Amino acid sequence: MQTNRKSRFQLRLASTSFVVLLLTVVGLLLWLSRDVHRQFDWTHNHRNTLSEASRTLLATLDKPLHVTAYARDTEGVRRNIGELVARYQRYKKDIVLEYVNPDTDPARVRDAGVRLDGELVVGYNGRTENLSQLTEEAFTNTLVRLGRGGERWVIFVSGHGERSPDRQANFDLSSWAAQLTKRGLKTRSLALAGRNAIPQNTSVLVIASPRAKFLASEVKQIEQYLARGGNLLWLAEPGPLQGLERVAESLGVEFQRGVVVDPASQSLTGTAANFIVITRYGTHPAVQGFELMSLFPEAAGLSVQPPKGWKQRVILDSAPDAWLETGASTGKIRFDPGQDIHGPINIAVSLTRSLEGRQQRVAVIGDGDFLSNTFLGNGGNLELGLNLVNWLGNDDAYINVPASTAPDMNLTLARSFQIAIVLSFLVLLPVGLLTGGVTVWWRRRKR
Repeated sequence: MQTNRKSRFQLRLASTSFVVLLLTVVGLLLWLSRDVHRQFDWTHNHRNTLSEASRTLLATLDKPLHVTAYARDTEGVRRNIGELVARYQRYKKDIVLEYVNPDTDPARVRDAGVRLDGELVVGYNGRTENLSQLTEEAFTNTLVRLGRGGERWVIFVSGHGERSPDRQANFDLSSWAAQLTKRGLKTRSLALAGRNAIPQNTSVLVIASPRAKFLASEVKQIEQYLARGGNLLWLAEPGPLQGLERVAESLGVEFQRGVVVDPASQSLTGTAANFIVITRYGTHPAVQGFELMSLFPEAAGLSVQPPKGWKQRVILDSAPDAWLETGASTGKIRFDPGQDIHGPINIAVSLTRSLEGRQQRVAVIGDGDFLSNTFLGNGGNLELGLNLVNWLGNDDAYINVPASTAPDMNLTLARSFQIAIVLSFLVLLPVGLLTGGVTVWWRRRKR
């Protein structure tokens, strides 16, 4: 190729233009990296990204948050703490993280009640709590407890064979009560016999599937509790109301005869048709945005004619193809016109009214099994139960909080798969490379 003065000028111009453009692009990238921040999480279930529930909770915390990490100056522990707290700092800028070396400041460690290396002391609005588990679920639960402020008592009526928050039987509610306690709520059983009134500091009163009849004086206490604005969670069952007819009448709730059955649910669960699977939810605040499947064994149907001053909303209802079976709900079932009631059937309803400047809330559920120790772990039963209590206690900001930890934090391999990996990388791969090298050497030598 022949070159002249003009072609050399064009080459220099092209080279100069390339250098200028390259420097311009590098400068723009540096500017973008400084002023524009983007993060992409491609892990399963987005375990490195703060969940929507945790972000919603942070939006409710309007005061600064101080986190003191009592950790030795070792890279691993402090790095894990910093990464966890940084996920929260992206959405709440006034989170301050401070490190304290337990070896150089033992007095401060004793004052804080710290026992483990890497333990956190989280402070908010004058309250503190120690945290030793470095997961999003544990950290968010701590923020829930600190953010509530004051005590929230969930009182379980006892003395009539109700489901107990203390006993461990399959029928009882001890696992659910433990989860409530974990989230900053206090639970206790209360026998109404021999008392004058339900305690004033009750946040939510729970009537959980009584099996014996209430005394007239006990029913009167419940009526007085509701009259003064108390919040109620009534976990009922198909069958007699055990003396609570007056309470149901005062709320305008009618328990329909029969048991809800759904052939579609039966095909999903492989059990009886009276095990109702709920996969779609309405717009009630307790279930808005709820996406988990929930299971209700042997649920009663409800209808409501709210008294004056009360507003009624459906929390959960069955599929349109379900119905209220007035006959036997096991074995082969069919809809009998004139006897059974066609769906959709209300399974859970709420009533609200304004009283003394606040909203009184009542939820009536046609089934208590879904929160029992046997069925609590099915689908979203636990999360639904937590949502109901948060809504009833006027803690709307904590509905759908806290988040669950990501399922892919640990990798568990079968023994056979572990052996296969060892053989592949320590035997087959080296032997293959060695064989290939020897083969190439031998062929070149023969040339």
